[in-house]
Amino acid sequence: MTAGPAPATATGAPAVLGPDETDLLRELDAVLTGWARAAGAREILPPPVYPVSDLEKFDVYTNFPHLALVAAPLDLTDGPPRPAGGRFARADLQEPRLGLPHATCFGAYLYYEGAELAGDTLVTLVNRCFRNEDHYVPLRRLTSFQMREIVALGSFDHTQRLLADFTARITAFGAALGIGLEREAAADPFFENGGARALMSRLSPVKYEFQAGGLAIASVNTHRNFFGERCRIRLAGEPGHAFTSCVAFGLERWLAVLTDAHGSAPRALEAVREAAAALA
Repeated sequence: MTAGPAPATATGAPAVLGPDETDLLRELDAVLTGWARAAGAREILPPPVYPVSDLEKFDVYTNFPHLALVAAPLDLTDGPPRPAGGRFARADLQEPRLGLPHATCFGAYLYYEGAELAGDTLVTLVNRCFRNEDHYVPLRRLTSFQMREIVALGSFDHTQRLLADFTARITAFGAALGIGLEREAAADPFFENGGARALMSRLSPVKYEFQAGGLAIASVNTHRNFFGERCRIRLAGEPGHAFTSCVAFGLERWLAVLTDAHGSAPRALEAVREAAAALA
């Protein structure tokens, strides 16, 4: 008998994926990474946590306070504290100076912070993301999950080409897998509520999600020059700050949708391989 993923706990702790589920997730990520490399992306490796001061640059704690999670070391002043009821008391903790990111792409902007790009740039990265959700569903909504992203930095046209190319790829991949994705405009409030960019985002959506049965499993996002300004990223020979956009894939969510659609992780794995080969 093959063990399946355990349900998420009340706090959203993710299940330990079994061998079949792990094979499927790795295969899917390899396909997505292959797309990124074929488009000219280089891979970078971000850390799982950042100084709070880094994430604060992106208004994370202003625009997404409901999702934010932070980490702190234990206060050993009076000896090692002991948890009670599965938790430490606030008095047991030192000041939380580490932030847990809720999106992978932050690592790309911080990597290029203060840089002048020689030309339009494309990178890909995968990271653990953390979100304080109001409810949890196994594999579909978790405190910690993996997100693969492809990030464009440079000219506005470059950032929009990435989104157009991957919108077509995602749509075709979903059709080949038989999961019937729907593209829906969504909110992504990186811009100040009263600012000009916020108005532009309401007139022209900056985020589109690809949903399967109402569950968002991928998105395409344009940020204009928000992150370029915050990280002082410039494009050689161009005035102002670099533009950015990204394509994001929630790997565990894809795993849930694919397993439901094909009945098991092994059958879903074969479907991923066949769909990727057909679209190559």
